[in-house]
Order: sequence, then structure tokens, then C-alpha cells
Amino acid sequence: MKNLKKVIWATAILGLVICGYFAYTIYGAIFLPNTSFDNEEAYIFIPSDATIGQVKEQLTPLLKDWSTFEAVAQRKGYTSNIKGGKYRIAKGMNNNDIVNSLRSNNIAIKVSFNNQETVEALAGRIAAQIEADSVSLVKAFNEADFLSANNFNDDTKLSLYLPNTYEFFWNTNAVGFRKRMLKEYNRFWNDERKAKAEALDLSPMKVLALAAIVQKETAKVDERPRVAGVYLNRLRKGIPLQADPTVIYAIKKETGNYDTIIKRVLYRDLEMDSPYNTYKNKGLPPGPITMPDVSSINAVLNPEKHEYLFFVADVSNFGYHMFAKTLAQHNRNKEQYIRWLNNQRIKR
Repeated sequence: MKNLKKVIWATAILGLVICGYFAYTIYGAIFLPNTSFDNEEAYIFIPSDATIGQVKEQLTPLLKDWSTFEAVAQRKGYTSNIKGGKYRIAKGMNNNDIVNSLRSNNIAIKVSFNNQETVEALAGRIAAQIEADSVSLVKAFNEADFLSANNFNDDTKLSLYLPNTYEFFWNTNAVGFRKRMLKEYNRFWNDERKAKAEALDLSPMKVLALAAIVQKETAKVDERPRVAGVYLNRLRKGIPLQADPTVIYAIKKETGNYDTIIKRVLYRDLEMDSPYNTYKNKGLPPGPITMPDVSSINAVLNPEKHEYLFFVADVSNFGYHMFAKTLAQHNRNKEQYIRWLNNQRIKR
């Protein structure tokens, strides 16, 4: 009888030990830290259509034990419901926390772009920051039905994209990016800005076309309202804008090489047959020659009021310009610039 009791006690104790072991193992798999990196945090980027194998490829270098993570992930249903995005893994996280983070904590990223001259260049810039590739982005930017439905065309499609910094989820696709940019465009063109454009006898699209010229003419934000005022004066008087940046753009557009660097516009360039040549055509070009930023748009909507009709680079104060009300005065100002170009041996 005593031996039987000993066997029962031994069996009970062994059972408790085994249960304790399994309980500890399960507890450890779920709640003990399972990160192996020294930094305070690490980030992974999971594609929208990722498999558990792709998740493993990114997570394995960050974990002490992939197998315990996978067991917890399976139990919580993550392996069959993987979501794309950017995710944060904090040092010391356990498997339960990691799975929860990957399920619900997609982190927004900041996406920035500046003054691109083509949708192809914009696509390349964006593709380097979100999941969508440049091919899908270009296709979305050029989609004829979308452009037509939103009153854009091949010449004005660049107007939709206002250079700035925006928050996106990394796994945003091309159509999602385009949709957000349309929303930002419509938000930007509020009643106040539309009223200012109307007061100038310009549509928002024409404001953007003029702002793009102002953008190219001067990098000095404080000078942009004055430059805008010159072009608005010329428009009101029916004088061709005669803006060199439009001629440079026309050359790039005709050759298809937007990386061309032209420092000096030649007289023969002014004869180029292009709707973007504002020496031969009165009024604004059919679309923007670049993406103007907000400072250039605001310069057009809030121009400096003056009587200037001409301006030329001021070689005594680089970056700024000399302004003139008459052609005679302008020609005198122009002489100092021509001399400087010749002294620098800039022929193109």
C-alpha cells in the first residue's frame, strides 16, 4: 500500500513538473522577450502580397527564435492574414507584442517631392519612397479617363501634384497615391484662392502655368511676387511673356531629354515652333513647365503691384534681377548680363 502511494505521489509530481514545463514553455513563447538587436527599435517593410516566408526573411535577423514567433503567429491567425506596411519592432518585445504590432500598427511615413518637370520624374521620386513602382505610377498619372473626369489633359496633368511633404502608408499603391493627390489639390484650391485667381482673370490651371514660370525664373522666394507682377502686367497689356524658361522647356520636350542643361538661350531658339515658346505665342503656355511650389503659386495670387514689364539677371547680386519699365531701360540692364555671359564664355 505504501509503495502504491509513493507511485501515485511520484506520478503526480512528475505530472506537475511536465505541466509546469509546458506552461513555462508556452509562457516563454508568448511573453518572454524575443528580439536580438541592440538598437532601441527596428523597422520592417512588408509588401502588400507578402507570404509568411517573406515575413520570415525580414524578421529572422531581428529575432532570437523564429520558431516560437511562428507558433504564436499561427495561433493568433497572423500567418493567414498578413498585412503590408511599415512596422516597428521595439527592443525587448515578446512574440505576442510583435504579432500585435504587425497586425495593427502600420506606421505612416513622410513622402516628399519637389519641382519635377515630368510625371516620369515624379514617379521615380515617389517610387523610391512607397511600395508602388514607377511603372504603375506613370500609368496612373497618364490614365486618360482619370484626367478627363477631373478636367486635366496631357499638358496640364502635372498641375495635380503640389510639391510638399505628405503622410502616406508605405504600402500605398499608384491609384491610392493619385487619389490622395487629387484630394490635396481640391483642398488647396479653396474658395479664397479661387477668388484671387478669378480677380486676376485666371483659372487655377493658368495660375499654376504662370507659377511654374515664376518658379523657374527665380529661386529667391522674396522676389517671386515681383516677377509674377511683371508677367501679369504683360498679360494684361497683351505683350508676349518672352520667358526664357518656356523656351528651354520647349527644347527639352522636343528632344525628350529633360536632363539637358541650358544656361544661355540663343536667338535661334526663340524661333522654335512650339506652343511653349512664349516669344512666338502670346499668353500662357498650355501647361506648367514644372511643378510650382506653394511660394510661387502664392506669388501669382498675391503679386507685387508695379509697372515693370522687363527684368534680367543682376550679375552684381546673383540670384536676383534688375527690373525695368521701358525697353530702353531694360536694354541697358541687359548689357551687363550679356557682358558677364561673354566673359564667362557661356555659349549655351
